[in-house]
Amino acid sequence: MTLLGIDQNGKPTKNDYCKTIRDLPIGAIDTTLVLRIIEPIWATKTETASRIRSRIEQVIDAAKAKGEFKGENPARWKGHFDNLLPATSKVRKVRNHPALPYRQLPNFMPKLRERDGVAAAALEFQILTAVRPGNAVAAKWNQIDRQTSVWTIPAALMKSDAEHKVPLSKAAVAVLDRMEAIKDGSEYIFPNTKGKSLSDASMAAVIDRMNELERSWIDPKLDREIVPHGFRSSFRDWAAEHGYDDPAAEAALAHKVSDEVIAAYKRTTFFELRKRMMKDWADYCARPSSSDDTVVPFRTQS
Repeated sequence: MTLLGIDQNGKPTKNDYCKTIRDLPIGAIDTTLVLRIIEPIWATKTETASRIRSRIEQVIDAAKAKGEFKGENPARWKGHFDNLLPATSKVRKVRNHPALPYRQLPNFMPKLRERDGVAAAALEFQILTAVRPGNAVAAKWNQIDRQTSVWTIPAALMKSDAEHKVPLSKAAVAVLDRMEAIKDGSEYIFPNTKGKSLSDASMAAVIDRMNELERSWIDPKLDREIVPHGFRSSFRDWAAEHGYDDPAAEAALAHKVSDEVIAAYKRTTFFELRKRMMKDWADYCARPSSSDDTVVPFRTQS
């Protein structure tokens, strides 16, 4: 186990927050050093700081089990850092990603499908699967089961640290068919010119270009151009207003269950229900647009 940050390709991230202690003997790590790493980013990058603290705690626990570290774990939260730093729930700021009201999807999707290019296809696939942009651009052919129309995202690539199975609608499979027709040997479904995965920014650039002639695709509440991640909010609102209960919609978004008691008893990912839900979502995105598609609904957090 390493104290370095790891990206989705298993490489060290540019922000090596643990450089302060990376080369020190494990026994030299104390509370002051851990605090020096996480305190500067606790308020601004709370989730990242929390994960770093947890990773350091795990490494030290492993060292203790091997007899390489003596005494209390200086990175532990309960009874230690919970007395030094505010709880994440008190410092985490809710950040809404600019999202398109879901009723405008029947207008947006034909415009998107008019655009050629890998990035436009990746954005369409992301919208139809309701995954995070980073998961869409990192999708690989060996993660797709064509017989069952299921995309399995490995736990290592998921924010929840759990494997996520995505039922693929016919529309999503059609995107794969288009990409397979131009497949050039890359392991990625949506490769860049060098055969590596696209960046999230490439999908955002598609929206930028769609807004060049007329500023049509904006979040009316924030008055900002929509971003790929915002389509998860669009999907969440659509699901809520089309009869899909919160647990199924949250499972589709791969959100963690915040209530520990509920999480302990939840033994399903609502996969069969989600198959129908993703079909209905794709059908909705493909339906003919109407005057009702300009109505702006209440938008929830993604």
